[in-house]
Amino acid sequence: MSRFLIVLLALLLASGALAQKKKKGDEDEITQTLPQLQDPPPAVAAETSRLVFHLSPLTSKGLMSPQIREALNTLLHENHGASIVKLRAFVAGSGDLRRVQTLVSETFTDKKLNLPALSTIQAGALPLNGAQVVLESIAVDKKIVNPNGLAFFSGQQSKDVRQSVKQLQTAVRAAGLRPSDILRATCFLSSLDDLGKGREAMAAAFPDVLVNFVQLQRLGLEPLAECEAVGRLESAPQTAVEFLNPPGLTQNPNYSQIALVNSPKMVLTGTQMVFGSRDDDIRLGFDRLQKDIEPLGATYKDVFWSSIYPLTIPIAGQVRALRFHYFDHAHPPASTFLLFEGLPSLDATVAMEVMAAVH
Repeated sequence: MSRFLIVLLALLLASGALAQKKKKGDEDEITQTLPQLQDPPPAVAAETSRLVFHLSPLTSKGLMSPQIREALNTLLHENHGASIVKLRAFVAGSGDLRRVQTLVSETFTDKKLNLPALSTIQAGALPLNGAQVVLESIAVDKKIVNPNGLAFFSGQQSKDVRQSVKQLQTAVRAAGLRPSDILRATCFLSSLDDLGKGREAMAAAFPDVLVNFVQLQRLGLEPLAECEAVGRLESAPQTAVEFLNPPGLTQNPNYSQIALVNSPKMVLTGTQMVFGSRDDDIRLGFDRLQKDIEPLGATYKDVFWSSIYPLTIPIAGQVRALRFHYFDHAHPPASTFLLFEGLPSLDATVAMEVMAAVH
């Protein structure tokens, strides 16, 4: 047999063996592609009587991603099977804020849970060295926990955090609630230098409440403290939503101090970001937010709470001038409206979220 034939036969045998091996290992060589992660819903509807409120503990372990995972797992454990429908994340540091949405989608998808509406805001700092994220959750419990509804208290602004807490106490008493009825509070500070005073004041006024302290911006220009809260009503209001502006608190026609809510359901949105600084850009943000809530049975007439997160003083002024083209000026929602450090998109100038009653 010639050398050429020997080489040809060897090649044929080798190719046959390779084909047989490939056939046996076909299943191993199929490329595995991960499913594309879903975006959180722009808004969700939930039963008012079943809502529960939690706060993730701060940790300084690891970078932002491990901290987000730990916070999510802690909240899922603390909710004891209650379905989380809304998350608000405050992120400090220079990490990519988009990681919050990615990890929320990954975690809830892996656990085969419905995704919650999500708000992500960059703050100046959190009250623990190395802490980069804190999460606030709203979940739907398996049983009725708020038979008479909920009270939402606007941020009480002052230059002194102790005065802000005192004003919050006034609002709580005016709504007919006891300190133990407050479920969660968030205090926004221009500087964490006043953190000790804030903790002492909140512990004295509301001993059992979950309190989140957040520094608004890295460099606060003026002393400022503003504490908002949510509580469980002792008795049901006469209507599905009732707005209060009790004596002893600032009387402002552009927002209500307290919203008492006992509607069967409410709509909770994630943040709708605005890109640009023209009036048309802001109107587009409000229009998109309207499209988020309408399919769930709510309109701007039903909005009882708004949180607005502008990044500059001029954009805040523009939002103030335009918001009542949408909100009901006869019944302005309770609100917190403060300057923050940043948003998940570098092009965003302001973000806003609302809660609305479904009658």
